[in-house]
Amino acid sequence: MRIFLPLLFLVIFVCPAFSVGKTDSLIAVLKVELAKRKIYDNQKELRIKNLKQKLAAAVPNDFNTQYDICNRLYEEYKVYQFDSAYVYAQKLIAISKRANNAVHLNESKIKMGFLLLSAGMFTETFACLNQVDTHLLGNDSKLQYYSIKSRAYSDLADYNNDKNYAPFDQTEAVKFIDSAIAMSKPNSFDQLYHLGNKQVISNNVQKPSPYYTELINHYRLTDHQRAMVATGLSYFYEGPYQSEDRTRLLAIGAINDIRSSTKETLAIFKLGQQLYIKGNVEDAYTFIEQAMDDAQFYGARLRKIQIGAVLPIIAAQKILVADKKSLQAENEKNRFLVYFLSITVFAIVIALVSFIVFIQLKRVKVKEKIIEDKNVQLEKINERLIEDTHIKEEYIGYFFNVISGYILKLEKLKRGIERKLSIKKYEDILVSINEINIKKERDTLFYTFDHVFLKIFPNFINTFNSLFKKEDQIWPKDNEVLNTDLRIFALMRLGINDNETIANILEYSVNTIYVYKMRIKAKALVPSDQFDHKIMDIKAVDLLNKQ
Repeated sequence: MRIFLPLLFLVIFVCPAFSVGKTDSLIAVLKVELAKRKIYDNQKELRIKNLKQKLAAAVPNDFNTQYDICNRLYEEYKVYQFDSAYVYAQKLIAISKRANNAVHLNESKIKMGFLLLSAGMFTETFACLNQVDTHLLGNDSKLQYYSIKSRAYSDLADYNNDKNYAPFDQTEAVKFIDSAIAMSKPNSFDQLYHLGNKQVISNNVQKPSPYYTELINHYRLTDHQRAMVATGLSYFYEGPYQSEDRTRLLAIGAINDIRSSTKETLAIFKLGQQLYIKGNVEDAYTFIEQAMDDAQFYGARLRKIQIGAVLPIIAAQKILVADKKSLQAENEKNRFLVYFLSITVFAIVIALVSFIVFIQLKRVKVKEKIIEDKNVQLEKINERLIEDTHIKEEYIGYFFNVISGYILKLEKLKRGIERKLSIKKYEDILVSINEINIKKERDTLFYTFDHVFLKIFPNFINTFNSLFKKEDQIWPKDNEVLNTDLRIFALMRLGINDNETIANILEYSVNTIYVYKMRIKAKALVPSDQFDHKIMDIKAVDLLNKQ
């Protein structure tokens, strides 16, 4: 009994205190690593620069060397920056086609599928992965294919989160993760990681995963692998008394994400949410703000929406906590002054108290102004988020309708060709193909785009023309909804600023788009550097009704 009591005291009081201390130490390490993140990013940028120099020096017809260097550049960019990784994934596809290498082509499409999924583009992800011919893949490539497809279905199930679609998506996710496990080498990182991931997907998280635990304790992992495993293991500590373990694992994940210059990351966002729940508002705000910076740098669209829904709430709470602490400090100061001045002459006491009150009122006014400015900033952020959400909802529905229409046309064409093949009417097949009017389809696409855009921004044309003299104004003709000039700046209002992207959409050269922009800006009533801001200030219909 004498031995049991000290042991009980150790378990109840000392062990939790040790766990809390270890968590605080990891949070302190994370803050240090945050300050050093530019060092890690500069190291990655140097590697990228060297690879780009090698690519520029490669022999034009040496497709194997070009493919190898572009693949290494893709690996550097894939969890670092979406746009650049996307460029090199496209180059891998192009090189594979020029070299007529079907194996490389299918491997490149898998890489493209990973990027589209990381950006939150589910429809495009499945469309890309469904083009992959798995019969041409080696074991490693098949493993990547099954792993990405499992993650796609799992993420889609989380996104839908309903009773109709989510169960099917989750079943598909488990099926593909089983295929990935079967392709993995025994006791390899891939096998243990996917076994642990299967537990998460199947919601079998009642006990800590032995697979993740084995990896993090007994395997030599890269920084990126350690971040993945630690973040995955945190899902097994969701209980009310497991908060410290979950926080500790998420901190480990965030630290290793920074060290590996990983911007497509989940750990620091979930860590911020966890600290907010625990009441540590200041650190929660710091980490979630960094998560938003990472999501914007990488280009993770879905992640930005998720973080944007949380960040204003924590920012407002941070302001309230700071004001509360400041007010408490001021109250303590006032008490001290009252006690100290009580021994002085009554007249001096009155004078000093009056002076203090004046100072306090001045400080309160300053703080009220700060709070007012912060509220204005939050309103602008919320307004922009509401507008972005409205635009995405309209265009998601629009593109679903367009894509569905094209699928029906393709299905009709496919059935017609199959029927004519079966009766050997080959000339009729050519006639059917020639009936496809690409120009008409593109004109229809533009016509629908214009109507959807003007539904969201009904005052766009009038506001746009208010920036010009009457003789320089640009109005669509009677048979037009938007003309090319207006459509270029409509795309800019939707956030598409890259000339190359606009040129691809409108089927013009990049130089032509550049000339269009410069010619129009030169006639504007506002300076050229302010013109783009005026375009972005045009309000959507919901915001106009609200005002």
